[in-house]
Parts: sequence; structure tokens; C-alpha cells
Amino acid sequence: MTSSTLQHLRVAIVGAGPAGIYAGNILTHAVVEAGGTVGIDLFETLPAPYGLIRYGVAPDHPRIKGIVNSLHEMLDAGTTRFIGNVEVGRDISIDELKERYDAVILATGAIRDAALDIPGIDLPGSYGAADFVAWFDGHPDVPTAWTLDQREVAVIGNGNVALDVARMLAKHSVDLRLTEIPDNVLAGLESSAVTDVHVFGRRGPADIKFTPIELRELGEVPDVDIVVDDEDFAYLEGVTPATNQLKVMLRILESWRTREATGASRRLHLHFYHSPVEVLGSERVEGLRFERTEPAGDGRVRGTGEFREYPVQQVYRAVGYYGTPVIDAPFDEKAGVVSNVEGRVKDAATTGDVDAPVVTGLYATGWIKRGPVGLIGHTKSDAMETIAHLVADAAAGRLSAPTVEGDVLDVLDEREVAYTTWDGWLALDAHERALGAGHVHTRERVKVVPRDEQVAISRSGALIRT
Repeated sequence: MTSSTLQHLRVAIVGAGPAGIYAGNILTHAVVEAGGTVGIDLFETLPAPYGLIRYGVAPDHPRIKGIVNSLHEMLDAGTTRFIGNVEVGRDISIDELKERYDAVILATGAIRDAALDIPGIDLPGSYGAADFVAWFDGHPDVPTAWTLDQREVAVIGNGNVALDVARMLAKHSVDLRLTEIPDNVLAGLESSAVTDVHVFGRRGPADIKFTPIELRELGEVPDVDIVVDDEDFAYLEGVTPATNQLKVMLRILESWRTREATGASRRLHLHFYHSPVEVLGSERVEGLRFERTEPAGDGRVRGTGEFREYPVQQVYRAVGYYGTPVIDAPFDEKAGVVSNVEGRVKDAATTGDVDAPVVTGLYATGWIKRGPVGLIGHTKSDAMETIAHLVADAAAGRLSAPTVEGDVLDVLDEREVAYTTWDGWLALDAHERALGAGHVHTRERVKVVPRDEQVAISRSGALIRT
């Protein structure tokens, strides 16, 4: 490939969440600035776009979901073609994409829960946070029912996902009726028996991984008392939080220490310096055992040898996410990411093997590139790094030109893949908004949950090639 081929690039992006959409938008601008043009196909396993925004953000956070507006503008511009309900690796392989495009960018994210290797973690009543989040966000590939028949539940983790899970468990369903929460989820929450939610973190109040607005919102949930233990603040004398954000959050936590209980029907308990060692129970979850920790310097903690047990009947682990391997792409099992260096995929078992050869024309961006760290906005700078390498490789002639002509939709049609399109999403979007407007509790939208219904609405409302 010579530098002249930068005049027109054909690129496939796998994953239509923020990472993939940002990558497509940045790539479009970069190629145009270099004097070329680009055609981008955006493949998504789900029938609808937006990934984490649609299926990973709590329904009572419309502020964060506002990001959809900018993502919508990027896809509506017409420079990127959305192709949904297509699983790369099953419906079409990466090699088949590489035959048809100058480059392929993997932006599949991290949708599985990271493991917590302690005894009893697999007992009935023990769940990963990602599964619960997928349920209350109406993900089409999880069961529509969730059992909430226990009074005392635990959430293990000190990040924003843990707070989302805890808040949704503690919040009364009446306070969610005006959100886009699916009807089956609302019904499940209305029958919830939960009265006490316990959130456990290994570190102390000055080392939490929340964001201030998430923490502050926790204390504003109606008919829920926040309970903190003075014992967990004993190590803070003389401690200066590392950032202004932590200072703000520490002030919030300190204010809760002196706030009197209101006699609310539900309580949310925040526990610090607790390292989980065992889920207790024989037939199902009956409790949790922790080792009490203490500061060891530099934000680290060490065990004290003191153990405590709490009677809980459900456990949700929110200790991080883990990437899903992409079929035929090198994968680092330890890190849970596609093996890469700065977004260039490497033919290696570990992402740290810088000497491994580059897989020509294959790139990664987002959580599947760097692991599940950082907020949604961080995907922009992350994509810029990957796209800079892709454009440089194209200009230097390091990409292989497509060897197969023709539209990829011809392949999908031949295989009878019921793919969805951008016009189809607009039809589904309009349908969901109409459901919301006509609902007994008027809402912005009511999500359609079953995959087959999403596909049917999308394909009937859009011009699909025949």
C-alpha cells in the first residue's frame, strides 16, 4: 500500500458504544484533514447502538445518558454506516472483514464481571454486578426476571458501579417510574423485599473510587437512611486527601456521620476497611466474612487479623469488569484485553509484549484496549491515540489493501443475518418514545427488551435490501 491510498480508506469498527462511535468520528476528521476520504461500517452485536450508555448506565441518570445526543449526531451525519445485530466471529469473521477493509478497529468493551476468588462466591444468591446492571437496563440477552426476595444484601466494591447497584437496590420503585426503566424491571423492583443494603470496600474513606456527584446523589434517595460507622474514620486524623474530588467526598461522608436517622424504611450502610474472605452458606448465601484492614501507606491496606461476619442473603460483586475475547483476535487473558501496544494489536499472549509483531490492519480502542478504567469521556483521548497510529500506518503504506470487492451487506444477506440499520434504530427509537408518551407514568421512553422485538421493529421501520 502506498501513501496515495490514504485518499480513500475503508474501515470496519466492531462495537457501537461510545468507544467505537468516537473512533469513527475522530477517524473521519483525521482522514479529511489529511486530504482523503473514508467509508466506515460500524458493526454491533446488539440491534441498537450506544452500548454502555444504553445498557450500562442506571436509568435514573439521564444526565449521563445525555451523551447519547452527541453520539446520535455523529452517527446521523451519514459518514458512518451502522450495522446492528451482527456478531463478528459468528456471523462474519475478522479475517473476512480484513479482506474487505483497509483496517479493522475492535471497540467491543468489557461486559463481564471480574472474578472474585473467594470461597462460596458461586453460591446461589451471589451475583456479578454486570448481570444486575444488564437486567435493570433491559439488556436483551439476560433473563427478564430478577429475584429480590431477601431483606439484607451486600455489594462488594467501592466504585461507581457499586454505587449504582446499591442505589438501585435501595431505591423505591415509585422514584423510578418516570425514568426509561423497562416495565418488567419496574415490576421486579416493586416487589422487592430489600430493607438493608451494605456496601463494603477494602480501603478507607479517603481512598474511595466514586465520583462526588454519584456519592452525593446517594444521600438524596427518598426514604433511605445512610449509615456509616465512626470506627471507619479513625485513621483519617492528619490525612490529606490526594485530590480535590476526594476532599469533597470526604466532606460528604463526614456530614453523614452526624446526620440523624429518619426512621426510613430502607437503610444503606457504607463499610470501609473490609476485605472479603468468604461467602458463607451451605445451600445458598447466608452471610459474608471479612478481614478488617488498616492503612499501609500510599493508599494500600493490610490485613489486621480481625475477622467479622455479616448476615446477608444476597451478594453483588462490583470489583471491576473483564473484557470478552474477540474470536480470532490475540487476547491477554490476565489483563482481559486484546493484546496491543497503543492501539496497534499485537500477535502476542500479553499486551506487554512490545516485541511481538503487529497484526497488520487490526487496531483496538476503549476498554478492550486498555481495560475497564476511566469514565466515558476518556474514550475520546484513547481513540485519538489509536486513530493517529492507523492514519500513520496508512500514510506509510503499512496497511494491506482490500482483496475482496463488494458490499459486506451482500455477505450478510446471503447468510440470512437479520441485521439492523441506522434507519432501523430511528424507527425503534421513535417506537420506544411513543411507548413512553402513552405510558400511565409519562416517560421519555420505555425500552423494548426482547431482541426479536427490537429487530422486528427496526427492520419493519427501515428500508432493508431485498
